[in-house]
Amino acid sequence: MCNKWTLLVVATLDQGSLRFTDLHRQIPGISQRMLTLTLRNLERDGLVSRTVYAEVPPRVEYALTPTGKSLIPPALALAGWAIEHVPHIEASRQAYQARNP
Repeated sequence: MCNKWTLLVVATLDQGSLRFTDLHRQIPGISQRMLTLTLRNLERDGLVSRTVYAEVPPRVEYALTPTGKSLIPPALALAGWAIEHVPHIEASRQAYQARNP
């Protein structure tokens, strides 16, 4: 739960179920490997479901489970907190850099 990709994947899947390629396209900067690892971890933790359709070529879709959807309000609260405190965080970072060149 504690990496930037997890929250981005969860937030993206809040829009509805997506195929891997669509999910990858909507999250700039994430590698295919990192997306795969993140999805596996979220599936393992019960936050994301993976549905494989018996088609040629096979189609796989990812969606939030009810538990995954319950993560959205706290994630939004955390994002709101971060936005509210950006000036203080930036000032602290600059003061730290000045003390530790």
